[in-house]
Amino acid sequence: MGELVKVIAQALVDSPEEVQVKEIEGEHSVIIELKVAPDDMGKVIGKQGRIAKAIRTVVKAAATKEQKRVVVEII
Repeated sequence: MGELVKVIAQALVDSPEEVQVKEIEGEHSVIIELKVAPDDMGKVIGKQGRIAKAIRTVVKAAATKEQKRVVVEII
């Protein structure tokens, strides 16, 4: 799932080489930390957080197959 977040983020930003994704796995949940360049932060979050919400929705849908809870944090 971290790879999915990375691909989506790299498609959105101006400097895709600075996109970093870190997965922290627990028993029933996964935390995905997404780091982008400060200039690209607005592009990943979007107006009123719409793009960030869409990314979370797609990842949550992918996680239902594995029956895990996923949290995407943009740092």
